[in-house]
Amino acid sequence: MSHPPFTRRGRALQPGQRAELTIIKPDGSGRTVIFTADEVIEAPNWTPDGQTLIFNAGGELWRIPAAGGTPARIDTGTLRDLNNDHVLSPDGQTVYVSADDGHLYAVPITGGTARRVSNTHATPHHYYLHGISPDGLTLAYVAVEAPHGTRRINIFTIPSAGGPDTRLTDLDAPHDGPEYSPDGQWIYFNAERTSPGHAQCFRMRADGSGVQQLTDDERVNWFPHPSPDGASLVYLSYPPGTQGHPADKDVILRFMRPDGSDKRDIIAFFGGQGTINVNSWAPDSARFAYVAYPLG
Repeated sequence: MSHPPFTRRGRALQPGQRAELTIIKPDGSGRTVIFTADEVIEAPNWTPDGQTLIFNAGGELWRIPAAGGTPARIDTGTLRDLNNDHVLSPDGQTVYVSADDGHLYAVPITGGTARRVSNTHATPHHYYLHGISPDGLTLAYVAVEAPHGTRRINIFTIPSAGGPDTRLTDLDAPHDGPEYSPDGQWIYFNAERTSPGHAQCFRMRADGSGVQQLTDDERVNWFPHPSPDGASLVYLSYPPGTQGHPADKDVILRFMRPDGSDKRDIIAFFGGQGTINVNSWAPDSARFAYVAYPLG
């Protein structure tokens, strides 16, 4: 497990545990581990040219050939402490990131000075990035708000060039993982709208209207990721009773169609937080990437 030194930050792997950056087809075939680390790596996504995967480790961004190889750090200037929520612009030139300071930034994919995108608010408003519109002009994110001492998590958008925040949901039930459909008409997300602590997958129109529930089962379902061709989604399914999206659980990656039909299991493994926090489909929609964290 030779690799460049990742900065140790946040959770650590358990003794004997490893992180496996893996590629698989949506029918469960072709599973290939392209990189193994003895430290936590998280949240892979694919560059639009299909050549490279971007992942998070130690609060920094790294790139690795999709065919496997040695990771290389992406220079983000003085910006550090990035969390595992990041998306790529449709032209592949910019990576938009969330930082632990609560803000969103744009960084050249080749590395360089970060440009802040997000706004300063009078009350707490911590940005967590998840989606970008097909034209690259709008970012979809969740904000952890505390307007009157109460913690609320809702979905917003903001221009990728910077500008006003637009609220799409306004509920006490937590929302997370908003991502645009490839045609820009829908935003897919997970939320605890039906029962506290019991996240399910939903979609709504890009303006926040027309909410539709896509999953309704005893499991706890997170992060529905639309494929680039718009034909499929993959999502992370936790055991019943799971609170939030923690690490180190027996999870299942599941498949469904954009309307919630044709659900089926793809693969089960030990994972969770960091496995598939961001969209990780290959641009040809034939494969996607994820991280497993097996023990022993």
